[in-house]
Amino acid sequence: MRGGLNFAINQYFSVSEEETLLRVSHCYLSTTSGPLAGLLYISTEKVAFCSERSIKVFNQKGQMCRIRYKVSIPLKKIKCVNESRNIEKPTQKYINIVTVDNFDFWLMGVFNYHKTFKYLEQAISQA
Repeated sequence: MRGGLNFAINQYFSVSEEETLLRVSHCYLSTTSGPLAGLLYISTEKVAFCSERSIKVFNQKGQMCRIRYKVSIPLKKIKCVNESRNIEKPTQKYINIVTVDNFDFWLMGVFNYHKTFKYLEQAISQA
């Protein structure tokens, strides 16, 4: 990654030498278990999310272990990004990322929502 930007993305995700980090935002990722707080990374090659705290999971041997919840989506696999808001509470805004295989990722409570959405659109359009 150029300039050694942001140690955290290097710690949790593989990054290429040519990859540039564009933006990092605090947000929540919607999961079937409820929203997870974490960081959203937008780079010139991917959109990635890593939870702030580890979650409990069971390994193949049935032992409980703790891992960080991570999602990494190559920009070329993103079909579109949509803005959304709660009709009953218009101040609650969401970002919906749809992949080419029609999988939905919902982000909520995005810090600096409009700027983050702009960076997402820009990164996807340049991929």
